[in-house]
Amino acid sequence: MITTESIDTDPARVAVVGTGAWGTTLALIVARNEPVILLSHSAATAEHIVKTRLNEKRLSGMVLPPNIHVTADPAMLGLAADLVIIAVPSAHLREMMGRVGRHIAPTADVLSVVKGIESVTLYRMSEVIAEAGGVDAARIAALSGPNLAQEIARKLPASAVVAATDPAVAERVAARLSRREFRLYTNPDMLGVELCGALKNIVAIAAGAADGLGFGNNGKAGLMTRGLAEMTRLGIAMGANPLTFAGLAGLGDVIATCGSKLSRNHRLGEELANNRPWADIEQYLPGVAEGAYTVDAALALAARHGVEMPIAQEVHNALFEGKSVQRCLIDLLARESKDELAGFRPA
Repeated sequence: MITTESIDTDPARVAVVGTGAWGTTLALIVARNEPVILLSHSAATAEHIVKTRLNEKRLSGMVLPPNIHVTADPAMLGLAADLVIIAVPSAHLREMMGRVGRHIAPTADVLSVVKGIESVTLYRMSEVIAEAGGVDAARIAALSGPNLAQEIARKLPASAVVAATDPAVAERVAARLSRREFRLYTNPDMLGVELCGALKNIVAIAAGAADGLGFGNNGKAGLMTRGLAEMTRLGIAMGANPLTFAGLAGLGDVIATCGSKLSRNHRLGEELANNRPWADIEQYLPGVAEGAYTVDAALALAARHGVEMPIAQEVHNALFEGKSVQRCLIDLLARESKDELAGFRPA
């Protein structure tokens, strides 16, 4: 049985697909100004949220107001004629878009807040949404930045960037979601913004491991900086604007994700430093650590474009090759010194 909460007020013209921490937070942001549909993949989850007005498993302590209409029926997306926000884990995006794509109104803008790279195709999330959901690529935007859901849900100040190939789409989305405490900028470099959102999670795993081993602030700062350099090198090779990597989606998100205990990717790195295998950690993390599902795709892209990503390689080794985190970080420190700007200068 599909659970659908009745809409007795004005119909919602915005929907959020995904009841994780970030999806629920974005529904709260929309609900400050207007009604919103929140679509869950699970009828049981939708029913629980409808009854309790809470999503304790993903966003503890936040009461959902009555103008957030929770459902598991994808047909309800047809009401969201203005904006549909996609907020599901990257590994499930293709399957979910196959379910919901045909229900998205052709007039709606579609915003991806998913941070990842598809493992087989090496597609960015906007490309998966377009192909699997049959969505016009010109109507898709991507949002990224230093956005820890628990803080934003509590109305702490934050900012992010909205990217789209059509500037009008980015501007519409930014206008719809921007709040005094949630400041949104626009950027035409959709490729760079999506790469930043995916790649910074890999760096955050390494940063968490460095914290777990007590490397100190200097060592961690160096790791974060060189991680950002890896991200930027790949972005340049793929045609992204290098300045995007110095902005909110790049540097901003690296700082937040690598430095906060609220980051699941950082927590994963800490647990790896405690000699816990990924298979065990995956079972109890409160949400998805996207970096673990992105690292191999990132390395495949790096190989395709002739880019070296030593930090990403060692994250892979720690996750999937049984290499100790301590050995991984020692091997990074032992690498031969080189020109800091190698790979950045124009040809």
